[in-house]
Amino acid sequence: MMKAEGVSIFDSTLRDGAQGKGISFSVEDKLQIVRLLDRLGVDYIEAGNPGSNPKDLAFFERAARLTLRRAKLASFGSTCRKGCAPEADGSLRALLESGTETCVVFGKCWRFHVDHVLETTEAENLRMIRESVRFLRENGRRVIFDAEHFFDGFLDDRAFAMRAAQAAVEGGAETVCLCDTNGGVFPEDAKHIVGYAAAHLGMPVSVHFHDDCGMAVANSIVAVAAGAKQVQGTFLGFGERCGNANLSAIIANLQIKRGVPCIPQENIALLTRYAHELAAIANLEVPAGAPYIGSHAFAHKAGMHADGVIKAPRSFEHVDPFLVGNKRRFPTSEISGRAVVFERVKQILPALAVHSAETERILGEIKRLEMAGYQFEGADASFELLVRRLMGLYDPYFELKYYKIYSGAGAGEEAGASAMVKVRVGDRYEITADEGDGPVHALDRALRKALEVFYPALSGVHLIDYKVRVMDTGRATAALVRVLIESSDGESVWTTVGVSTDIINASLHALADSIEYKLYRDQVGASKKQGDGCGG
Repeated sequence: MMKAEGVSIFDSTLRDGAQGKGISFSVEDKLQIVRLLDRLGVDYIEAGNPGSNPKDLAFFERAARLTLRRAKLASFGSTCRKGCAPEADGSLRALLESGTETCVVFGKCWRFHVDHVLETTEAENLRMIRESVRFLRENGRRVIFDAEHFFDGFLDDRAFAMRAAQAAVEGGAETVCLCDTNGGVFPEDAKHIVGYAAAHLGMPVSVHFHDDCGMAVANSIVAVAAGAKQVQGTFLGFGERCGNANLSAIIANLQIKRGVPCIPQENIALLTRYAHELAAIANLEVPAGAPYIGSHAFAHKAGMHADGVIKAPRSFEHVDPFLVGNKRRFPTSEISGRAVVFERVKQILPALAVHSAETERILGEIKRLEMAGYQFEGADASFELLVRRLMGLYDPYFELKYYKIYSGAGAGEEAGASAMVKVRVGDRYEITADEGDGPVHALDRALRKALEVFYPALSGVHLIDYKVRVMDTGRATAALVRVLIESSDGESVWTTVGVSTDIINASLHALADSIEYKLYRDQVGASKKQGDGCGG
């Protein structure tokens, strides 16, 4: 069992994470992420390399004006070059000019790199490390030394790697970070090496693991057990190649499963929310199966599993999802049993009995529709509308009488599409048209434009995601198409589904459900407010 004395969390999302494929943070993005990580309660935020590009320089200028509650910003750079005095080295001067109290400098700890990459002697490598750290310390900076390739170096030549790390200690480093730069170490070696270094360096050690073997989280956990006092990583695990150690999983594992404090206890419940906020800033999606924070992390689809969780959550859940701000989900599908369907339906119709004919009817219709290509596990809004329609508890807000799509472009015209629609609301009709980037976008805009005449609140609704799956490719043009549409009104997000052999028809069904669901929820919200007001 690990000691419950706590570890420091060092987030490198803005530096190492930014090296991941497809990630490009603007200065404003980086400032937003700093504020988010500070609210979460991490100890250090590695903000970038001020000597590498103008964007990082601009960021450090603006970051200096931030007021942070807990986190300390750290700048990152290399030791001085071979044959160069620290005071003459541009990278070290940039670290000082960044204005951060803490500086991270990396140096070589693997003989192979010293011989074949730096092409210098061991003595010169040790000088570069020692004098660089000392220079920063003499200029009032706290220094974390990133012992690059430490694990590979240790396994190759233990004494060589330890001498390199010791040189940083002699220079005045406050922490030596043992880096698995290539991401190839396994937990048994990680535990042994961290334990040895922690015992012989005589100062706190940090760890920095990459995930090239899928071991980064496990290595970080065993490293803490072996004596590491700080863990580096990125909040969502993204980074160069296969990514970095995923701090969202590490924090939850250490604090919840091992009783090792990492962030303020009250902030553990923010893990899921902040992970999704950070992903949105990075223009990425949190993987559905991500431990603790993914949308499927606590999803129970099989009937037996779902029934067990409903009766006793511990039967198929290792922790309470609410601890990390997530929630339990019961995706509804053709393999769902009565208990799963009932658990979802009772959230819509609390008075419905589990063994009622109505429940059987709903289950039967779900199975029929999923055989026809529908999928409700990712379309909660369509599921709710289906249940209410089956129970005779829903009247449509509009009827689409006609639509026509015009797509393609002639010479000199911009590519795109336009759509014309005719809708009926009560005894009134509205005909309108609009343009879009494609036929579905145009249809979405035209449909909402026509309905805004009757329902002005629809002006705030927009389509945020559109997914298409062809389900029977062997049937060529007759293949079924499933469309999932994610919509938002700025306050909430909902997903609807449509299925057809025609992609436009499938999209139209999903669009219509999206609008119907928005109008229904607005009506429910208005009725609730009126009801709340009557009691006063």
